[in-house]
Amino acid sequence: MRNFKIDFNKAFKFVIIAYALIFIVGTVIAVIGGVNLDINFRGGTKISYSYTGEIAEKDFDAVIKDNLDSSYTLTKSTSLAGDTKTYDLALVGKEALSAEAQEALTTAIAKKFTDNEVKLYNSNSVSPTMAGTFFIKSMVAVLITAVFVVIYVGIRFKRIGGVSAALTALAALVFDVLITFFVCIFFRLQIDLNFVAVVLTILGYSLNDTIVIYDRVRENKRLYPDMEIGELVNLSINKVFVRNIVTTVTTFLAVMTIVLVSELYGLTTLRTFAIPMAFGLISGGISSLCVSGPLWVIWKRSREKKKAKA
Repeated sequence: MRNFKIDFNKAFKFVIIAYALIFIVGTVIAVIGGVNLDINFRGGTKISYSYTGEIAEKDFDAVIKDNLDSSYTLTKSTSLAGDTKTYDLALVGKEALSAEAQEALTTAIAKKFTDNEVKLYNSNSVSPTMAGTFFIKSMVAVLITAVFVVIYVGIRFKRIGGVSAALTALAALVFDVLITFFVCIFFRLQIDLNFVAVVLTILGYSLNDTIVIYDRVRENKRLYPDMEIGELVNLSINKVFVRNIVTTVTTFLAVMTIVLVSELYGLTTLRTFAIPMAFGLISGGISSLCVSGPLWVIWKRSREKKKAKA
């Protein structure tokens, strides 16, 4: 296997600049265009209508406008098997649409398209209060995961400075979470339950790569006790570089298959999971190699300088 001699400590500054640019652009887009939150986080109603044959989106939209005095979004989708076509109506950030209003709307649509067997396929309503509570619980779940990350890494790598290793690993994970968030902003994806699933998955995936690196650092620390910390971390990362890249690329290709299927069949639910997941994997691979280790080196060097001055 080829022995790489990449200086990841020097690469750190360029990676940080790239992340900073993404975060700045993403923040500007979020401020200007807003964040597309699902009804589970903002409240509202989501209704799906199944149909047969063909119905032009403009015709379906016209019927809704005539019978619904509220702003909404309308999307067209097809099941993976291709046997069910639906129009999905979403009223986000509003009070839940009453059962009577939903029934009246369904009747109007079915009456307009009598030859297309339009039926109420699915309906989901969430009050803004419940949505706010659910959002807080989701964020708490992510924070609890982060706390356990710090505890686990701190205990496992106590001999090489567990707390500092844990905090720098957590910093890299924060970058990965922000990347998945801004990907949703760039692609105008709805932030829904899939986003929480992606965040938790990426946290575990990226942490695993970082742990592999720290494990190699711990091993090399025993072999080369007098080696400078920057050189030690560089050596360790280069030793696992191929392994991390192969793992990331393999998983990325699998997720990209899901992306292609979701785009081909218009599977919105699958799309909101696969696209952020794909970019999150890339970020996880980069942050584990170029952020957590080099950031830990900066931390350790800073502590050593303080000790020398004291």
